[in-house]
Amino acid sequence: MKKKSIGFCLLGILLFGVLNTQAQVGSKLKGILGKLDTTVNARSAQKQQTAAVDTTEISETEANNAVKQALSNGLQASVKSLAVQDGFLGDAAVKILMPSEVQKVEKALRAVGMGSVCDQFISSMNRAAETAVGEAGGVFVNSLSKMSISDVYSILLSGEQNAATSYFKTSTTDELTSKFSPIVESAMGSNNVTTYWEQLSTAYNKLPMVSKVEPDLTAYVTSKAIDGLFIKVADQELKIRNNLGGARSSELLTKVFGWADAQKK
Repeated sequence: MKKKSIGFCLLGILLFGVLNTQAQVGSKLKGILGKLDTTVNARSAQKQQTAAVDTTEISETEANNAVKQALSNGLQASVKSLAVQDGFLGDAAVKILMPSEVQKVEKALRAVGMGSVCDQFISSMNRAAETAVGEAGGVFVNSLSKMSISDVYSILLSGEQNAATSYFKTSTTDELTSKFSPIVESAMGSNNVTTYWEQLSTAYNKLPMVSKVEPDLTAYVTSKAIDGLFIKVADQELKIRNNLGGARSSELLTKVFGWADAQKK
């Protein structure tokens, strides 16, 4: 009888221990599952929040109009800032200097007292660029008119700060070169670039122990004018992307570029 009692006691203790262990395990599982549930809920809420941002969609028309409006504003500002007297000459970022292969000419001629002729030559190249850049407006308008909705979204959502500038370089450089070259050539004649260059090159070529210089000035000035224009376009693009100085000057620009900002986060 005592053996049975002892057996029942041991069985009771064993069952109690098992049940107690199960309760502890169940409690731990509940805690773990609770944490998992909280994590899942948090992730779900995060996804819903992200979806809420993503569902605040803009229409293709809004995207198209906003991007083209912003770029048009920036392009016009770029052309306007350069197509004036000292637009190139007075701006160190775009000022056209002597061609690299001719800088030895400049150094040698300044050393023999011809600095003023060098200055006049540099001035005349910049005047030619200032005259030519006024033609860029029509080229940019043409490029904007050909921009597809795919191009628009690519520019709008790009992580690159100069995506639009790169687009215009690709799509307009050939046409800009074609437009600028005859204007630069004509402007260099009216601004005495050819005369100054003849004076400089003749004087330099008479120096002993020097190689003759005959750079293509029209191509050089044309290329530098286009480079300077795109430097300004890139500046304007940066302002639009970062809303510097209130560059997003309309409700449409604020909405569309604000939406684009949210997509990049």
